[in-house]
Amino acid sequence: MLAPPSRTGHRSAVGAPEAERRLPRGRFVEFVRLIFVVLFAAGGYTVATQPPDASTQRTLLGVVLGSGIGFVLGGAFGRQTATAVSSMEREFRRVPAAEVVAGAAGLIAGLAIAALATVPIFRLPSALVAWTVAVFVYVTLAYVGYRIGRTMNAELFALIGLKPRAAGGRSDVVVVDTSALIDGRVLDLAKTGFLSGDVLVHAAVLQELQTIADSSDTNRRRRGRRGLDVVAELQREPTVQVHLIEEAGVHDVDAALVRLARDRGASLITTDHNLAKVAEALSVTVPRLNDLAAAFQLPVGPGDELTVQLVKEGREHGQAVGYLDDGTMVVVERANDRIGSSVPVVARNVIQTATGRMVFASLQGGG
Repeated sequence: MLAPPSRTGHRSAVGAPEAERRLPRGRFVEFVRLIFVVLFAAGGYTVATQPPDASTQRTLLGVVLGSGIGFVLGGAFGRQTATAVSSMEREFRRVPAAEVVAGAAGLIAGLAIAALATVPIFRLPSALVAWTVAVFVYVTLAYVGYRIGRTMNAELFALIGLKPRAAGGRSDVVVVDTSALIDGRVLDLAKTGFLSGDVLVHAAVLQELQTIADSSDTNRRRRGRRGLDVVAELQREPTVQVHLIEEAGVHDVDAALVRLARDRGASLITTDHNLAKVAEALSVTVPRLNDLAAAFQLPVGPGDELTVQLVKEGREHGQAVGYLDDGTMVVVERANDRIGSSVPVVARNVIQTATGRMVFASLQGGG
């Protein structure tokens, strides 16, 4: 049984939310406080000058008391408002724009249906009952419309011939599990630009990494620390935005990750074969890191035998040059007398240059 996650520990591992760092919180609070001071000072002045024989001292006292109350209440209200705005901005940053647009359309549709449905309600004899039922209908249908719009955003955009991404969708959203963070290749994908957008890290994943990092076994401890280091490195990558997803009462981490990926329309990056199968069965996209690595392996390696058509002389004496089907240049030693013919060669070395790969080879049998 894993220990409950520490909110402080998770915040330090993933970092403060970007919205909180960008929001000019102090200025916003002071602006709200200024508004409250002006309003309450005006209120104090109005109250103090109500009696016909109001004195200057009484008026001044009313203005000072009103300003003081406005200063205190304005600060408290400003801080609460700034926190609410930061939370709302964080939530909107995690939701693709296509979902927001579809949700807004669903909300408007729900309100329109509610307006039609409440027409006969206002004919009830009791105005209180009519307004109570009308408010319930408006709130319920608006919420249902918003949820349906967000859930079916792809289908709604398809009805008008658009794709969510073309209609303003955000960059890719991916969920990473513990095995992918320990593996570390997800960081290489981010550094090379193959992975961009939002990376969702569940709090339960950080909990698992912390548990592994605190293990008495040296190998497990090293793997756990590697996973935590990968999270920290992802934080610093400019192409990705790491988000911590906190959820209470998680007993099955794998199920929580699959549910998170489905709810957010995200891909799940994992090296766990069984988890990948479960996710795919539930229509969650699972990029295969091993298949990606295999796709980028060199098609030719040292010792490979191949046949190449020699077409011209090389730069050095005795060299001949040919090309593979993918355009890779093959330089064959002591083969300038075989130019114009296809010859069997053995690859000796493969180097990567700014213009592509280059293979150095020799004729089979030393011919």
